[in-house]
Amino acid sequence: MKRKAAGDVVERRVIETVQSSTLALPHPAKLTHLQFRRFAGCPICNLHLHSFAQRIGELAADGIQEIVVFHSSRQALLEHGPALPFALVADPAKTLYEAFGVEASILSVLHPRSWPAAARGLLHHGVSLPGPGEGPLGLPTDFLIGTDGRILACKYGRHADDHWSVDELRELAAQAGHTGP
Repeated sequence: MKRKAAGDVVERRVIETVQSSTLALPHPAKLTHLQFRRFAGCPICNLHLHSFAQRIGELAADGIQEIVVFHSSRQALLEHGPALPFALVADPAKTLYEAFGVEASILSVLHPRSWPAAARGLLHHGVSLPGPGEGPLGLPTDFLIGTDGRILACKYGRHADDHWSVDELRELAAQAGHTGP
């Protein structure tokens, strides 16, 4: 599994979402924030994604399409994420994870920096253990992809709470010279 880097070009593809729609990757007119998360009920992931949901208007104004990939089934994602205002992608076979070099590590949950977010996530979203075929060891990974398919920036997390914030994403989009739709 080879990691991607800024400057690499991603293969054009059509992605099916759990909301029964399809999306172009890359988007022909918007930047794409492609983020890989852990399992559907992950308290850290849910806390993080709700921070993006609260600011989806800012991301849309910046011309950023959100796509969030989980190594969960469609059914698990529908149970845990139907209220999120962006595309959710079920990838239980981890096909996209492999294509983008997304990894797993025991450090995802053992790293002390992930513990505060885990505690906050548990308080806000409750306990949800990984379901069949899911695992807690995935590492978050973020990509900012231009309309030409070029990766403008990427971050491979070192623990479960190591991902871009909304502000970091917006700053990266601004640095790429993207000012909105």
